[in-house]
Amino acid sequence: MKQIILGTAGHIDHGKTSLIKAISGIDTDRLKEEKQRGITIELGFAAIDLPSKIHIGVVDVPGHEKFVKNMVAGASGIDVVVMIIAADEGVMPQTREHLEICHLLGVEYGFVALTKIDMVDEEWLELVMEEVKEFTQGTFLDNSPIVPVSAISGEGINRFVQTLDEYCRQIPERESNSLFRLPADRVFTIKGFGTVITGTLISGKIGTGEPVMIYPSGIKTKVRGLQVHDQSVSEAEAGMRTAINFQGIEKATVNRGDVVARPDTLRSTYMTDVEFHYLESNERPIKNRENVRFHTGTSEIPCNIILLDREEIIPGETAIVQLRLDAPVACVRDDRFVVRSYSPVRTLGGGRILNPVPKKHKRFRQGVIEGLQNLLARDPETLINFHVQEAGYSELSLSELTIMTNLSTNQLENALQALLSKQTIIQTDKDPKRYVHQITVDKFKNDVIRRLAEYHAKHPLKAGMPKGELKSKFPPVMSNKMFNHLIQRMVQSDSIYQTENNIRLPEHEVRLAEDESDLRQKILDAFKKENLQPPLFKDLINCLNIRPETAKNIVMLLVNEGRLIKVKDDLFFHADAITELKTRLVDYLKSNGDISTPEFKEMTGASRKYTIPLLEYFDSANITIRVGDNRKLRKTGSF
Repeated sequence: MKQIILGTAGHIDHGKTSLIKAISGIDTDRLKEEKQRGITIELGFAAIDLPSKIHIGVVDVPGHEKFVKNMVAGASGIDVVVMIIAADEGVMPQTREHLEICHLLGVEYGFVALTKIDMVDEEWLELVMEEVKEFTQGTFLDNSPIVPVSAISGEGINRFVQTLDEYCRQIPERESNSLFRLPADRVFTIKGFGTVITGTLISGKIGTGEPVMIYPSGIKTKVRGLQVHDQSVSEAEAGMRTAINFQGIEKATVNRGDVVARPDTLRSTYMTDVEFHYLESNERPIKNRENVRFHTGTSEIPCNIILLDREEIIPGETAIVQLRLDAPVACVRDDRFVVRSYSPVRTLGGGRILNPVPKKHKRFRQGVIEGLQNLLARDPETLINFHVQEAGYSELSLSELTIMTNLSTNQLENALQALLSKQTIIQTDKDPKRYVHQITVDKFKNDVIRRLAEYHAKHPLKAGMPKGELKSKFPPVMSNKMFNHLIQRMVQSDSIYQTENNIRLPEHEVRLAEDESDLRQKILDAFKKENLQPPLFKDLINCLNIRPETAKNIVMLLVNEGRLIKVKDDLFFHADAITELKTRLVDYLKSNGDISTPEFKEMTGASRKYTIPLLEYFDSANITIRVGDNRKLRKTGSF
C-alpha cells in the first residue's frame, strides 16, 4: 500500500485541526492546555484511508508564531502539504511564513483548503480566492487546486477528500533507501512498556527485535515493539508515522530532535556544509558569524553561520556556508533545513545539506571554495571522488559515503566499482569496506621513500627503519590497517623491502668505512673471547674508546647479521656461545627433566647477572619453560 505523509500549514485559528477532525474523525489536539486555550501548541497526528486505498498519515502543525519551531519539526518528512487559509481572514503572516518554510524544506506537492466558508458570502469568497491565487503565484502551489470547505457544515468535505485522493495518486513513491532513519518528534513513557518515541520514518525500514542507536548520543538499544497509526506491526517502512517502544532505556536519555537509526550508520558532528538561501523577504543582509537557530528533521540547535567567500549575504542570494553548531547533530546529504533568527524570531532562510560531516574551513581559501562547488554536483562519481580525496589518510567507509552522498545502495556500489576500475580510488579493507584516493596513495609512497632516504643517510649502519617509527611519521588518523595495506602494496611493487621489524629502500646497503670495519672485528672478538661473560655495552665503549653512537650502530649491525644475540637491552652474547650453550642445555634437560638456577649457573660458569638473563632468553625463545623455580624443556621448542 502506498504510504503518504500529509502536513497541514497555515495561520493560527484558520481551522487546520477542525478540518482534520472532519475528514478523519480524530481530534489532533490532545493536550489539556490546547483544549483550554483552543489553539494547537504541539504536533498532532491522525490517519486517513483514501478511496484509492492510499494510506495517509497526517501531521497537524500549530499555527501560532510562538510555535513555528514545532511546525518546522512537523513539516520535515511530509510528502504533500495542505495550506489552510480561512475565508474570513485570507492570507495572514503565518500563512506566508509557513509557505516559505515548506519551500525551504523542499516540499513539492500541495494544494489550498479555503476553510470557514460558512462564515462568508459568495462575493467575499471570490475575492479571497483571487487573493490566494495571487499569493501562491510563483510558488510550488502555483496553479494547484483551491478547495472551499467548511468543517462545521460539512460543505466541500467530500470534494476535499476527492482532491486529496487525486493529488496523492500523482505523488511518486519514495525512492528506495536502505538507510533507516526516524527523527523523533515525541518522547513519552507508557506504564508497563517503557520509553516510546514517535516520528515520521523518512527512509529505510525497521523490524521488531532489531538493534538501533539513538543519535547523537550513541545509546544502543533494541526495538521492543512497533506501531503504525495505533496498530501493532512487525515492520515499518518509509512514509509511515511510526511509534517505537525501546528496550531498556530511560525517557530522559531520548529527546525530540534525536534520530533513531541502525548502529554506526550515522555520524554526529558539530559542523555541516550547506547550500543556504537567504529569503528575499528579509530586510537586511546577514553577516558572518551571526547567531541563528538551525532546524533540521525535528531538532533545533543554536549555531553560527560562517560565510566562506563573502562578508554578508544579500536578501535573495544563495551561498555555500558552514554552520557551526552548539550541539551535535546527525544528518545526511540533501537533508533540508531552516534557519531562524533569535530576536525577533522569524524565518531567515534555509536549503539543503551538502556535507553532513565536514572539516572546519578557513574563510576566503580559494581551494576550499572551489572544492565545495563540487558538492553541488549530482553525479555519483564526482561526489565520491571529492569526499574520498578530501578524507586523505582518514579513509572513508561505505557507511560514511552513504551519508555523505545520499546515494542508493546500487548507485553507490556502481560508482565505486567505476572509480576502482579506473584506479581513482583504492579499497584498503574488506570488512568494513574502506577507501582511499589514489592521490593519497601516491603521497604516501613519496613520503615513505623520502623518510627512508633521510633515515638511511642518518643511520647508514642500520639495516632499515623500524616499522613503528615510520608509522609515527604519519598523521594519527591513519589506521594501522591502512598503513600496513599501503606498505604491502609498496613491497609487492619492489618499491621497498621489509623484514619482520624493519623497512628499507631496495638500494640501501650497510657499508662500513675502513676504520669501522676494524672496529667491527674488534667488537666481535671481544664478545667471542669473553664467551658467556661478555662485556656490558658501557664497558665495551670504555674498553675500545669509541663513541656510543658508533658502537651502537656496529653492535646492532652484528645483531642483524646474526653474529651477536641481544639478550636484554644492555647485554649481548656471541652467537656461537649461545648456540653451544643451547645444545648443552637441551641435552641436559633431555637427560634430567629439569634444571634449577644454581645448576644452570654451574653449567655456564658465569655470574648471576648473566645466568638470569640467559634463562629468561631461553624462555622467551621457547626453548625452556619455567615450572616453579626450575626450567623444563618445551615440547614445542624448535631446536
